[in-house]
Amino acid sequence: MAKKPIKITEVALRDAHQSLIATRMTMDEMRPILPAMDEVGYYSVECWGGATFDSCIRFLDEDPWDRLRILRKEMPNTKLQMLFRGQNMLGYRHYADDAVEYFVQKSVANGIDILRIFDALNDPRNLETAIKAAIKEKAHVQGCISYTLSPVHNNEYFAKYAKTLEEMGAHSICIKDMAGLLTPYSTYELVKSLKETVSIPVDIHSHYTSGLASMSILKGIEAGADIIDTAISPLSLGTSHMPTESLVAALQGTDYDTGLDLKKLNVVREHFAKLREKYLASGQLSPKMLGVDANTLLYQVPGGMLSNLLKQLKDAGKEDQLDAVLQEIPRVRKDSGYPPLVTPTSQIVGTQAVFNVILGERYKMVTKEFKGLVHGDYGKTPAPISPEFTKQILGDEQPITCRPADLLEPEIEKLKAEASKYVMQEEDVLTYAMFPQVAPKFFEKRNNKLAGVDGDHVDFEGKSHPV
Repeated sequence: MAKKPIKITEVALRDAHQSLIATRMTMDEMRPILPAMDEVGYYSVECWGGATFDSCIRFLDEDPWDRLRILRKEMPNTKLQMLFRGQNMLGYRHYADDAVEYFVQKSVANGIDILRIFDALNDPRNLETAIKAAIKEKAHVQGCISYTLSPVHNNEYFAKYAKTLEEMGAHSICIKDMAGLLTPYSTYELVKSLKETVSIPVDIHSHYTSGLASMSILKGIEAGADIIDTAISPLSLGTSHMPTESLVAALQGTDYDTGLDLKKLNVVREHFAKLREKYLASGQLSPKMLGVDANTLLYQVPGGMLSNLLKQLKDAGKEDQLDAVLQEIPRVRKDSGYPPLVTPTSQIVGTQAVFNVILGERYKMVTKEFKGLVHGDYGKTPAPISPEFTKQILGDEQPITCRPADLLEPEIEKLKAEASKYVMQEEDVLTYAMFPQVAPKFFEKRNNKLAGVDGDHVDFEGKSHPV
């Protein structure tokens, strides 16, 4: 018997396709393999949240709540996990506490067991409401460290933050390494430091972008990590994660043996291997996404952010300026208090760096979002921003120091009234709240299609769901 079996969180249904094909996997592509995935014995399957919500309504004409109910019905024995941006929910601004509470309640009611809750700035105040709400709904709270490197980010900083999350009620801690910055020995030291500081399980989530994830994860396991995020092999590597089967094989017969069966995983692998071929043939999956880019270690730019920057430069006819932008990003990051580069701060810092380079003068033009970052609208930055720089960006306006959501009035009743003409289920209010521009078009299409009750609309108890 393994002394310390490692638990596996499978990310194929969320982060793997978010990283490789811009979150375009459909429910029809997932559904046939869900019963086989349910038999594997994963610790959890990450299948919702992140960009899946936006993608479902913007590109796939799918109801994300329906997707969750189907996942719940087809995987009754597996914990379902989501990625949740704290006070941002799954949108791009801060929402009032009553909206966050309502979202958590509905997510759990429709089938979510584990909420991985993170904040782009690692500001614990932005996680308070989400954590309390998830505990109230008796869900598992996984508190997240957005991992990054800077003069202020070190193991002491991360351990202190992890302790704060544990004290706030988190049931486990996730090291969220979105850009693949973890190196083997730094992972060992970080996990060791966390295990000495908190008494709850530690999960490692690392992308393969820099080519280091497998080595880093193995050292992390040796240092005491409890849970590892992996992706089934056809959707692994590149900007995605280390392959599930490889880790299972590597740990077989050791003290860390996962106990998972490679034959059962092979059934899952075969399904996703066919999808991979389909994505490559259609051009949805670019071979570029599957390679290793060690540049990420120099600039800390996550894969998704890199493609975004390229597009912005292409649109401006300045593709040749990519190197200059990559060199500007760390400078903008330093000016703005070293935010980790993850949604939405990666877009904010990246876009500002693009403007600084293509206009030929730093901060000649400042985006509304960058002003917001300096103003404190997203929370407290890891390092203080200098008063001189604050004045340069904000003029005489003073930054806020309170929790940003304290300035927001309750908004759920107002949102219910605004969305009333589209709503066919209570959850629609939340879809509208997060994507007020995109949701109405989606609702119109869906509501026309659903003049009758479609057999696919099931709730998580398997009863037909009145849409």
